[in-house]
Amino acid sequence: MNFDKMNSYIINKIPEKPVGGIILGSGLGGFINTIKDKLVIPYSEIPNYPVSSVSGHSGDWVFGYINNKPIICSSGRFHIYEGYSIDEVTIPVSIMNSLGCKQLIITNSSGCLEKDWSIGDIMLIKGYMDYTFNFGRNNIVSLNIDKAKTDKMLFYANKLNINLREGIYTWTLGPSYETPAEIVDIYNKGGNAVGMSTVPEIIKSIDYGLDVIGLCSLTNYAAGMNSKELSHEDVLIESSKINSVLSEFLCKII
Repeated sequence: MNFDKMNSYIINKIPEKPVGGIILGSGLGGFINTIKDKLVIPYSEIPNYPVSSVSGHSGDWVFGYINNKPIICSSGRFHIYEGYSIDEVTIPVSIMNSLGCKQLIITNSSGCLEKDWSIGDIMLIKGYMDYTFNFGRNNIVSLNIDKAKTDKMLFYANKLNINLREGIYTWTLGPSYETPAEIVDIYNKGGNAVGMSTVPEIIKSIDYGLDVIGLCSLTNYAAGMNSKELSHEDVLIESSKINSVLSEFLCKII
């Protein structure tokens, strides 16, 4: 992996440095349609750059403007279960940091562990658990998000009729979905949503000192919570329904 070559390729393609970056989760790539003066850089054109093998992850860097602010999006992420290392999974974060981004928004599609929350709600990640044990722990790590920032996001969410929840995101390895027994264990430990990404990117962002926000699109109830069989196709269908309102919300945050 030659990070310098990847970084240089992207820097030479964009007209100016972005002030913020966004990592788009499964089926949430529709946000790029809100970006003005888009410049698309396919992952496949970048020297030595990994390519996602998961449907719902297009595999492009997209530079452009939201409210006249230059931003860059990583549309399509990598997962540990695809055989990538932690360093490879977090390449987008490292590149955004090198480009000068100060704020990073990380999105994903997640399973919901709260019966009184609705599919289609969005959860602000207030903390996380590592249920893959890659970092040797599965206790809750708080993100200590500034209250004024949280209040502002709740204000925008209310204006857009979004149920913005706040909770703990739990990272599992995948690619298979969690068992009902694992879901019970995660819930008992304090988890509110579950997915197969995001935590490595949050940890890397904190290491760089970036201002990071994590948002989960709740696309399904977790295993054992109802009789419906989980499938990635259903996740993509539900995330596509959330795309439009999530895009509006991201624009407000930016």
